[in-house]
Amino acid sequence: MSRRAVVALGGAVVVAGGVAVARGVLGASGGKGRARSAGEKDGGSGGSSASGDGGSKAAASATGKKAVAKKVASLTLEQKVAQMFFPRPEALTGMGQVTAAGDTTRKAFAKIPVGGMCYFAQNLQSESQARQMLSDSNQISLDEVGLPLLMSVDEEGGTVSRVGGNKGFSVANVGNMRDVGDMGDARHAYDVCKKIADYLVPLGFNLDFAPDADIVNGRSQTMAKRSFGTTADVVAPMVESAVKGFLDGSIMCCAKHFPGIGGAQGDSETEAITTDKTLDQLRQEELVPFERAIAAGVPMVMVGHISCPKVTGDSAPASLSRAIVTDVLRNELGFDGIIITDSLGMGAVAGLHSAKDLGVAAIQAGADMLLMTPELEASYQGVLDAVKAGTITEERIDQSVTRIVRAKLALQG
Repeated sequence: MSRRAVVALGGAVVVAGGVAVARGVLGASGGKGRARSAGEKDGGSGGSSASGDGGSKAAASATGKKAVAKKVASLTLEQKVAQMFFPRPEALTGMGQVTAAGDTTRKAFAKIPVGGMCYFAQNLQSESQARQMLSDSNQISLDEVGLPLLMSVDEEGGTVSRVGGNKGFSVANVGNMRDVGDMGDARHAYDVCKKIADYLVPLGFNLDFAPDADIVNGRSQTMAKRSFGTTADVVAPMVESAVKGFLDGSIMCCAKHFPGIGGAQGDSETEAITTDKTLDQLRQEELVPFERAIAAGVPMVMVGHISCPKVTGDSAPASLSRAIVTDVLRNELGFDGIIITDSLGMGAVAGLHSAKDLGVAAIQAGADMLLMTPELEASYQGVLDAVKAGTITEERIDQSVTRIVRAKLALQG
């Protein structure tokens, strides 16, 4: 990630710190319904804009599509399926705590060349250690499949901060997003998220699982400090500006937890959570911040484990529901970026499927990437078996891998 690269695949291009982020390439340039572009009146700050006539943009886009298609075609089925998995490094290597990437990581990656890895505080001891671990991990991915590794962290600020405030790093915690929202200035959300990007990118991270797009409009306090606020009017412009801040800071970001878990009682980390809202009610509030994130070019959306029985007709969590993932997020909102599940090791999905079938269910719902499946090898083999049995078509796998490769080629330059 040390090169300065401009990705001319269409859309606006942002370059800094050696990572190129192309809006409209990494993100979903769709955004149907009420999604709209941010304006300065909402505090959003635009990044660099690609200039040139429509013909040159179309040519660049066509070139980019060919490069993506060529790369996808070069991967084996096993490699393509592996790219859809996003484990913790411990799940890949079988080690109790991972703070470096060497022979053990390389051997594990050769077996399952995963598309991304999510790092936590226990993996991050110091700036030099983190830089070396991430650099080595990325090189292993490049050596194995010719693609960079999506290296993520949950760095929201406040109560969810793996780097800011970590005693091994010279970075202060930026504080809770609720405090940012209470200021009523969306430009401040931009500045805070740009600051987070500015300290994550030099370490080697290319993806932050933020911003939180949930609206805390119920009694539960689970998301109270993590959310920007209690209404769509407050949260939506903050999320839009946050996305711009991350992208202008040259890091991919991820709006979460679709379709919105802020109003649900309980914590999906440990238990099932439910909303009684209809789809029309969700459209009026919970979906609005995600629409604004899509309009701002967010490259990834994380689907939560909240059940929406008045939308889906059953108790399936959103992450495993085609009605939510495909019908609403992909089709109605027009999002064509990467859809990733929330952690599939959480209590809200525990016991619903075997480890072998869990990834299959998420892919059938419409997910592109599977975050932290409880048993990586079993889930990986389960998806392979499903493709070989015809339960999932290879064309369906290619749809997701195309989105993943598109984002990775934009990062790679």
